Amino acid sequence: MNLQRTEIRAVWHDPAALLGQTLRVDGWVKSARDSGRVGFIDLNDGSCFTSLQVLLAADDLPAYSDLVKLGPGSALSVVGRLEPSPGGGQPCELRAETVKIYAASPADYPLQKKRHGLDFLRALPHLRARTNVFAAVFRIRSLLALAIHRFMGERGFVCVHTPVITTSDSEGAGEMFRVTTLDLARPPLDGTGEVDFGADFFGREASLTVSGQLEAEALVHAFGKVYTFGPTFRAENSNTARHAAEFWMLEPEIAFAALGDAMDLAEDLVKFLARDLLAQAGPELAFLDRFAAKGLIGRLEALERTEFARATYTEAVRLLTGAAFRCPARWGADLQTEHERYLTEKIFAGPVFVTDYPREIKAFYMRANDDGRTVAAMDLLVPGIGELIGGSQREERVDLLRARLAELGMAEENYAWYLDLRRFGGVPHAGFGLGFERAVMLMTGTANIRDVLPFPRTAGSAGARREG
Repeated sequence: MNLQRTEIRAVWHDPAALLGQTLRVDGWVKSARDSGRVGFIDLNDGSCFTSLQVLLAADDLPAYSDLVKLGPGSALSVVGRLEPSPGGGQPCELRAETVKIYAASPADYPLQKKRHGLDFLRALPHLRARTNVFAAVFRIRSLLALAIHRFMGERGFVCVHTPVITTSDSEGAGEMFRVTTLDLARPPLDGTGEVDFGADFFGREASLTVSGQLEAEALVHAFGKVYTFGPTFRAENSNTARHAAEFWMLEPEIAFAALGDAMDLAEDLVKFLARDLLAQAGPELAFLDRFAAKGLIGRLEALERTEFARATYTEAVRLLTGAAFRCPARWGADLQTEHERYLTEKIFAGPVFVTDYPREIKAFYMRANDDGRTVAAMDLLVPGIGELIGGSQREERVDLLRARLAELGMAEENYAWYLDLRRFGGVPHAGFGLGFERAVMLMTGTANIRDVLPFPRTAGSAGARREG
């Protein structure tokens, strides 16, 4: 009988409807155990987090002794009858009638039936999604990405795709990966002995983008509300638990809007993600809550119902003054991770928007406040993570924007098109960037950004497998 494959998620969607039926289930062995004349295999096919128990009876299967010795990672096709399970923990099990082995896992398969440390698993990014903790984290990552698109779409935002290759540094930090087709061993030189980028593919210097914001600003002046969601890159040689060289950013932009509108949207988004995840990821969250991040579900429930606090940067520095820090807080300096954690965990006991930062430590495009010292910027700080979202009202006054470019030594000709947006029907507008990996960290209780990226790209690491 040539049976069509049944996914395990279909079994768990409505077990009662399939009881008594003969099914074919394909998947990978999570574990196998022998109880004499009866054995059990936990089989998972990737369609859902929860595995299906397969009952092996020695009287039914000539190859019983070989089957119960199969190691984790072995790939099987099982045909059998779905029956009620007499044991606890699952409503049904598949009593195997025939078993086809696609591939038996060899003895040196590195993921055995035991708990492996995260450091060990980081050296096996091509295999670690097969473990329970990473299966849960990466499934939640997928659910969060889908929820973002749903949230934005339901609110009338147009999804736009901004370039990955750019010729402008939107943040002005210079931490960009260069894109070139020039022969690096023998690059062409100009009359001054410098590299002649005029001979390069694009006829000028080009880099991987650090943000799609500037292009999104162009499109928001046509559609009113837009967002871009894609990979961004920072050539920042940072080895912290919160930084990666390649990461994803959600960047919404709203026309006819001020800073407060961006903060309202950001708060609604974070609460929506928590609420949606609680509804969609029950098994994954239960596993993480029990084995990896105690109290995770309670924290997500609190996040969904908590009103986010708001404080100016000046107020935040005042609240931090006098506390013992490695790097004392002072007005005019950026907040450090220890400051962010103190504000969220000690002062406000929850998320807080910090607004109106000193203009000297923020990007050129942020709108100048009337005090001449600060800009209409905001960061959303959350417990355990620190900065989750950064945003601002954009400077729509072309004269002030032009002066800011000059002040920072940024060539105006590189931003002529950006100035045009102000000259040709420019309006007040605002937006923000949400670091997607940090959102996944928040929603899964994961402490290291390397553990929410399937194949993390960090300083000194760009391969599919990293030794050590």
